[in-house]
Amino acid sequence: MRRNACGPLALVAAALLCLALVGCGSSGDGTAGSGTTGGIGAAAENSSVAAPAQSSYTTLVEDFSNTDLGCGWEPVRRLDLQYARRLTIDEYADGYYLACLADGNRYLVVPEGGEVPEGLQDDITVIRQPVGDVYLAASDSLCLFQALDALDRITVSGIERDDWQIEAARDAMDAGRIAYGGKYRSPDYELLLDRGVRLAVESTMINHVPEVREKLEELGIPVLVELSSYEDEPLGRAEWIRLYGVLCGRDNLARERFQEQVDQVAGIQKPATGKSVAYFYLNANGAAVVRRPGDYVTRMIEQAGGTYAFNDLEMAAPGSSSVTLEMERFYATAKDADVIIYNASIDDGVDSLDELVAKNALLADCKAVQMGEVWVTDKSMYQQMLDAGTMMANINRVLCGKTEGLAYLRRLT
Repeated sequence: MRRNACGPLALVAAALLCLALVGCGSSGDGTAGSGTTGGIGAAAENSSVAAPAQSSYTTLVEDFSNTDLGCGWEPVRRLDLQYARRLTIDEYADGYYLACLADGNRYLVVPEGGEVPEGLQDDITVIRQPVGDVYLAASDSLCLFQALDALDRITVSGIERDDWQIEAARDAMDAGRIAYGGKYRSPDYELLLDRGVRLAVESTMINHVPEVREKLEELGIPVLVELSSYEDEPLGRAEWIRLYGVLCGRDNLARERFQEQVDQVAGIQKPATGKSVAYFYLNANGAAVVRRPGDYVTRMIEQAGGTYAFNDLEMAAPGSSSVTLEMERFYATAKDADVIIYNASIDDGVDSLDELVAKNALLADCKAVQMGEVWVTDKSMYQQMLDAGTMMANINRVLCGKTEGLAYLRRLT
């Protein structure tokens, strides 16, 4: 049973266990992001690299919502989620909440001073409020804590300082408010204990190293494996702030922050612009990496009034978020695109049109390059999951020629 106690006795026992456990995890220096398509979050070995949309380590189920706690309690209401489809949140009497995730995991949020109900089913992980002293190994979740004015709840990061694209995270690490505690696959257990960590927020990358999750739970640290990056709708990803609002006791603020993004989308100029968009980056081998048709980035383009130039691709591997194309194959489609958006969240990006063309001379003949309709994303994009509405509004403004005051896109000249 995952009824994780975090009291003093548990920590003393955990400290004894730590001697045996420290150093036994996987080695390596990869950062963990959101674990799937990049969160708007990134995942995998580098916090800005998108991982598969669904790996064999994470299986989603259709009927995942199960409100039977095993103790006879019945929910008093279900939080109204508009776009998220991989999460349900039910409220019980006296401030208890149950979050059910689409991988079958369930989490009971127990209010401060509350008792764990007797007879609680074994599969439920207990998270006690006040939530704080968090070990964060899911990079695209930090923006949700920040939006809730709860960045101080994070005390240990699973992402190194220079891999954060969010300035507040770098500043907190520089000031020592957040310590680096090792990557998801090899956390520094001793540091987590020294820092009194009471919750680990992980991406689905943790499913690749189940022994790490087991060790954390043995140490009395509940593990929340979040699935926001498995949402197909961009606003569905952003709506996961509602879960963090419940965890932090700030659901009203979470609703306000999410509504701000809904309002951004509501302000998008209709109807569709009819303009096609090529969204890509060039990898180290010189090949073009584009998004899989139907993934959340392509949905952002479409909901912003554009047409994704590579909608007809059928080459994506099962579960993959991207497709790698030889340059000639890429050029055959991209040459006629009205707008090019270069994805600087993945590689080092480009600073000018000349630098882009220097990567491959074929790009010089693209219609968008000749018309000066080439844009580059801000590097923080994949770590700013909440701002999905702002990103769609930015794309729409580019397509409509209203290019002032953009937060996540910059024109290349």
